[in-house]
Amino acid sequence: MTWKRSLLLILIPGLLLGAALFVGRYPIHPTTVIRILTSRVIPQEPTWPKAAETVIWEIRLPRAMLAVLVGGGLSISGAAFQGMFRNPLVSPDILGVSASAGFGACLAILLGMGPTGIQICALVMGLVGVILTCLLSRVHRPTPTLMLVLSGIIVGAFFSSLISAVKYLADPYENLPAITFWLMGSLASASTGDVKLAAPGIILGSLGLCSLGWRLNVLSMGDEEALSLGIPTEILKGQMIALATLATASAVCVAGIIGWVGLVIPHVGRMLAGPDHRVLLPASFSLGAGYLLIIDTLARAATRGEIPLGILTAIIGAPFLAWLIRRTKGAWTCP
Repeated sequence: MTWKRSLLLILIPGLLLGAALFVGRYPIHPTTVIRILTSRVIPQEPTWPKAAETVIWEIRLPRAMLAVLVGGGLSISGAAFQGMFRNPLVSPDILGVSASAGFGACLAILLGMGPTGIQICALVMGLVGVILTCLLSRVHRPTPTLMLVLSGIIVGAFFSSLISAVKYLADPYENLPAITFWLMGSLASASTGDVKLAAPGIILGSLGLCSLGWRLNVLSMGDEEALSLGIPTEILKGQMIALATLATASAVCVAGIIGWVGLVIPHVGRMLAGPDHRVLLPASFSLGAGYLLIIDTLARAATRGEIPLGILTAIIGAPFLAWLIRRTKGAWTCP
C-alpha cells in the first residue's frame, strides 16, 4: 500500500468527524464550529448563539465520536474473525454476541431499567453469550473452527428466541416500541457518558487485535501450518475471540444491533490495503469509522425523523456487496 493511500486512511475519520459537526437540521457554519471547538483552549469572545455551542458539545460531537468508535470496532472485529475463520462471510456476531447483547438490552427495557442499566445488561449478556459459545464448542482439543461457528449459530438462535419471547411479553404501547427501535440500531441518544462507556472496550480490543496482526497472518494459513511454525493456535484464538468480543459487545451495548458494517468493510479494506492483517486491521478500523459516520450523518440529516442505522447499513451494504461480487468475481473475498 502506498504512503498516499495510508495517509488517506488515517485522515478519513478525522475529516469526516469534522464535517459531521456542521451538517444537520440546525445549520452551523464551519468557521463557527472551529471557533466553538477551540474556545475551550484559546479564550475568545463568544459571538455565536448559545444553542450552537450546546448542539456541538452535547449532541453532535459525542454522537460523531461514538460513530467512529462503533464503526471502527465492528469493522476491525469482522476483519479479525474473517481471517481467523478463513471465511469471507463471517461477521462480528458469528459467535452470538449481538443476539445475546440484544437479549440483555430487551430484558432491561422490559424491567424498566434506565439507559445505563440497558447498556450494562447488553454488555454483560454479550460477553456471557460468547462464553457459552466457547464452552459449547469444546468437544475436544484443539477446538475445531467449525465447532465454534456451529456453537455460535446455536447460541445466537437461542438468544434470538429469547428476544422474541421478551417482545411477546412486552407492553405493546410502551416497552415494545423501545425494544424494536433499539434492535434496529441507533445513535440518537448518544452522550458523553456513552462514549466513556464504549471507548475503553473498543480501544483496548482494537489495539490488541492490531498487535496480533502478524500472528493472524500465520493463523489464516491453517491450524496445522501455524502449529508447525510454533504458533499456539488455541491460545491465539482465545485471545482474538476475547478482544474482538470486547470491542463488539462495547459497540452493541451503546448503539444496538448494526449489521453489515463488520461484514462489508473488511472486504473494502482488503481491496485497498491487501490481505496482510498488520495493515488490514487498522485500515478496516479507519474505513469502518468513516463509513458509519457517513451513515449516521445521513440518518439524522436526511429526514425529520431518525432513521435507524441498521436499516441504512443493510440498504446500502447489501447492494454494495453484490456489486463487488459481480465486479471482481469474488477475487477480493479471500483472507
